[in-house]
Amino acid sequence: MDAGASTLLSPPELSPLEQEVLDEYERLADNMKKARKHLPILLLLSCHLAEVLEHLASNPSTEILDGLRDLERKTSLAFTLLKASVYSIVLQQEIDWGAGGEDASRQE
Repeated sequence: MDAGASTLLSPPELSPLEQEVLDEYERLADNMKKARKHLPILLLLSCHLAEVLEHLASNPSTEILDGLRDLERKTSLAFTLLKASVYSIVLQQEIDWGAGGEDASRQE
């Protein structure tokens, strides 16, 4: 029902807000009637979707597993390079501090 027709049928003692609420309830009721027609199809689709998701969860695809293995290798390589860089920095600092201590003892 359109807004013009519903306002013609509304009693004059209703405020605009009350009329708007009633119109919204009418639209909701119409939508519920339409949804009821499609409910069996939606239930069937949701059951099928649940079965597909269960299958995917219990049998991960080889593409996903291969991708995860590749990611694990790359992460491991990045971590190894990070450790090597930190070790190099620490070693260089020890060399620099050791050389600084030797210079101070030579000057005395």
